[in-house]
Amino acid sequence: MTEFQTFSKMKELMTAYYFEAKTTKEKPIAWITSGAPVEFLFAMDIIPIYPENYAAMCAANHQSVELMEAAEAQGFSQDICAYARTDFGADILQGGPVGGLPAPHFLLCSTNICKTVIKWYEVIARKYDVPLFIVDTPFVHDGLTDDLLEYTVAQFKDLEQFLARITGRPFDHEHLAEVLRLSQEAAAYWKKILFLARTVPTPINSLDSFIHLGPIVTLRGTQGCVDYYQALYEEVAGRAADKIPSVPGERYRVLWDNLPVWFKMRRLENFFQERKCALVVTTYANSWGGLSNYEDEEMADPYRLLAASYLNVYINYGFEERIRYLSGLMDEFSLTGFIMHSNRSCKPYSVGMYRLQEELSQRTGRPGVVIEADQNDPRVYSDAQIEARLDAFIESMEAAS
Repeated sequence: MTEFQTFSKMKELMTAYYFEAKTTKEKPIAWITSGAPVEFLFAMDIIPIYPENYAAMCAANHQSVELMEAAEAQGFSQDICAYARTDFGADILQGGPVGGLPAPHFLLCSTNICKTVIKWYEVIARKYDVPLFIVDTPFVHDGLTDDLLEYTVAQFKDLEQFLARITGRPFDHEHLAEVLRLSQEAAAYWKKILFLARTVPTPINSLDSFIHLGPIVTLRGTQGCVDYYQALYEEVAGRAADKIPSVPGERYRVLWDNLPVWFKMRRLENFFQERKCALVVTTYANSWGGLSNYEDEEMADPYRLLAASYLNVYINYGFEERIRYLSGLMDEFSLTGFIMHSNRSCKPYSVGMYRLQEELSQRTGRPGVVIEADQNDPRVYSDAQIEARLDAFIESMEAAS
């Protein structure tokens, strides 16, 4: 991954976040899914904890197998999400980085990133005997409609009442307005950082954006998050202006669809560097720039703004909407091809992927490949098989050039 000077600031920011979560006696702790509306929690001074992020940390630190095996020994099937199994195992063994996660006072789950995450959070709710609030986000098949927005806004209003009951005090609408402003500002910087990858050669690649995702997922709505991405933007913009490539000798520019393979980040980095192939854009990282997509006059109602941003996420699109979105990225980022990660753990993200690959190649005239792997489980990953498919894909881009 590219060595950005601001990386040390992210480590400091995330360390301080976990330290507060582990030591606080005053603030409630909520376990929350990565696509849930965290702004409502920060408005009430509630600390959000992300089991998905924690599972990814376990995999990146090569600790996930032991934890998943502990969960499987307790009866959890290998067919369920590896994030869930990793977290179940961490809870059973009290293992993993930072000494495990602090126990939740309640849970907040949204279905925009994963429709099956409800079952995961029901298990947690039973284990800790805590309340669970679910935000049900319907698929966006053909653009946003008033019905979709109103349905989601109604749930946000219910969430406010839920949080007021949990904390024993009225919901703080004034604080929500400030949190929303900070969230929009951070999302705008994040989107600008990702869009700097349109520069040829790209100053930042998708493996970098996977690493720098932490604050925008976890801390959007805080000043620390804004400050971090402002600093990162300035550094990446400087590299773009000076034409400093993230992949020296960049020859191929590629889209990565789906989650990263957390336990193979370094090997994949070396693989792509050697072949002068830059992963320029990823659908996954783009999911957290949504709040910057709407101007104030376009979405003046803050609730409709939040609903639009949390509905308008790639993984929450229907098939045709995904095709349109991907086709636009292929042109916007001057891509020579695309890689689709058929992720055993994330079925909502991966369903129909071979059909998606075929359709996208037909529409854009550019080659693509599907690799079969898993975000968190090394036991279903083959270096030889994956790299052979990727080499054949790179040869197809060379032939098409």
